Amino acid sequence: MDLQTLHAQRAAAGNVRMSVHNAKTLKVMMVSGQDLYAKAGSMIAYDGYVQFDAPPGSLRRTAEQMVTGEGGRLMLCRGDGELYLADYGGEVLVVHLNNEAISVNGPTLLACDASLQLTIEPVKGLAKLSGSGLTNLVVRGTGWVALVTRGVPISLDCGERETYVDPDALIAWTEGLDMKARRSIKASALIGRGSGEAFQIGFKGQGFVVVQPSEDTGDRFKIRG
Repeated sequence: MDLQTLHAQRAAAGNVRMSVHNAKTLKVMMVSGQDLYAKAGSMIAYDGYVQFDAPPGSLRRTAEQMVTGEGGRLMLCRGDGELYLADYGGEVLVVHLNNEAISVNGPTLLACDASLQLTIEPVKGLAKLSGSGLTNLVVRGTGWVALVTRGVPISLDCGERETYVDPDALIAWTEGLDMKARRSIKASALIGRGSGEAFQIGFKGQGFVVVQPSEDTGDRFKIRG
């Protein structure tokens, strides 16, 4: 995945499947036969004919809790028209996958093409950070993915040099990056501070990591020293 693939669509252009209608609203061009998964409750408007249903049972049993948090749900969207989604005023980032995979901090997933494969996979190299294994949501295939972030996100090229991020600001990363945990300061010295000053996740290799200017990712990677 390169920088041309991983980008925000800052104009709601023509017949593009997904685009950022404005910074905090996702526009999806719905076409019959091209279903969509989205966070339940994220629909703010639509025109044409769009129907909302529960997702398949297999998806509910695997990816659903990670995507939406405990007690949350996904919905299956189908029909023809224009669908508008948002999530509590968060910034919207659109990614197009071309037979690729991206690992996503589950609660940040706003919507994705239903043709994409969603699986929960272990995060390698982070056992020392948490004291136990971690899992994350991997979206794989060819199609569109929309993420929601708290503030305008940035993408960092890990091929230039090893990159470390605050786990609570981490949004997503491309497949194939080497990862490791790092403790940089004694937790006892962090009274009144977040976990990022004590713990970081390191990324190295050909690919990108996406971070937001906020330490709020739905507690997915909340680390306590």
